[in-house]
Amino acid sequence: MKNQSIKNNIDWISVFIYTALVILGWLNIYSSSLLSTDGTYQKQLIFIGCTIPLIFIVLFVDGKFYEKYASIIFGVSLLSLAGLFLFGKTIAGQRCWYAIGSFTIQPSEFAKAATSLALAKYLSDTQINLKDVNRQVQALAIVFLPVLLILPQPDPGSALIYSIFIVVLYREGLPSWYVWTGFITILLFVLTLVLEPYAVILIALGVLIIVHFKGRAVDRNIILSGILLAIISAFVLSVDYVFDHIFKQHHRDRFNILLGKTVDMKGIGYNTNQSEIAIGSGGWIGKGFLEGTQTKGGFVPEQHTDYIFTTVGEEWGFAGSIVVIALFVGLLLRVIYLAERQKTKFSRVYGYCVAGILFTHFFVNIAMVIGIFPTIGVPLPFFSYGGSGLWGFTILLFIFLKMDANKVNEW
Repeated sequence: MKNQSIKNNIDWISVFIYTALVILGWLNIYSSSLLSTDGTYQKQLIFIGCTIPLIFIVLFVDGKFYEKYASIIFGVSLLSLAGLFLFGKTIAGQRCWYAIGSFTIQPSEFAKAATSLALAKYLSDTQINLKDVNRQVQALAIVFLPVLLILPQPDPGSALIYSIFIVVLYREGLPSWYVWTGFITILLFVLTLVLEPYAVILIALGVLIIVHFKGRAVDRNIILSGILLAIISAFVLSVDYVFDHIFKQHHRDRFNILLGKTVDMKGIGYNTNQSEIAIGSGGWIGKGFLEGTQTKGGFVPEQHTDYIFTTVGEEWGFAGSIVVIALFVGLLLRVIYLAERQKTKFSRVYGYCVAGILFTHFFVNIAMVIGIFPTIGVPLPFFSYGGSGLWGFTILLFIFLKMDANKVNEW
């Protein structure tokens, strides 16, 4: 089948939502930085302008290029992350950027697309069966190699995003116990911070007893249950040590504030407290564009980056916040819909990686600014200030839209 023009085949619904989010994002950056003297909203406008040729380049490249050279792209991405330890610039205690004069670029923002391509390439091999332990290890290695390079920067927010790839692997056949193990580990960790360790072990014992007697006869293996209880007990008893000696003080403070164990409205909890005040003050319809008193007063630190959603809440209120959330949800559902209709496994898996990354950023950021998740520095896609983030998300999305536009050639 002959190639048809991108203009006819690209999913214009996704392009429209993307454009709407970028425009709304800039308006909020303009409002939150209007009184600043560092030219924040002007710089973001330049970053947005640069996305136009970037989109054309991504769409101009043949769709098969991304599959053919996925491994090379991934390798270059890993080298760019490793190079930060030698040539990176440290900003606010994080060595996450390369500096060229006054311009900085953050390679971890582009590594998400590279990892998605590499994982899609690996899983598209017809010989891959994720029931095989060796294949599981290889797939997980693709996911965790960039994490091992990002965590020491330190950038736990970016590293956290990679956890969503486990869900993508589960969608492609990874045994469900991986997902359950991750969920139960997080639950046990949080419970141990709230309750006494031995209380958590007793709860775990009770659950195992119920499972043992209510489960199928074939599953009633008391030796296995005993081993599970021993593993759970060892983990629970190690939580306090990990929390006190491995977590950094600001991480401990954020967890303690989130769990209500510490009240610190002027210290580590200041950002979240001011964020909640700003969003709550917006009411149903907001105070109006450029009329946010919390925003104009500069009460919310980093409001144009990680806390950009507070501007939406204060100036546009509940109604405006719902519109923004609806746009994000609409884009996520659209990407999932497009992923399901792909003709190749490579483009389908990549589409699910795109949806997963966007969802995790969106969910964690919103949860962070409304105080139900610790502050860990996760930007809101297409909204938060920054060239690397905007370009990274744009590349991530438009590579998939290019694949979708080319699916007519994959019969």
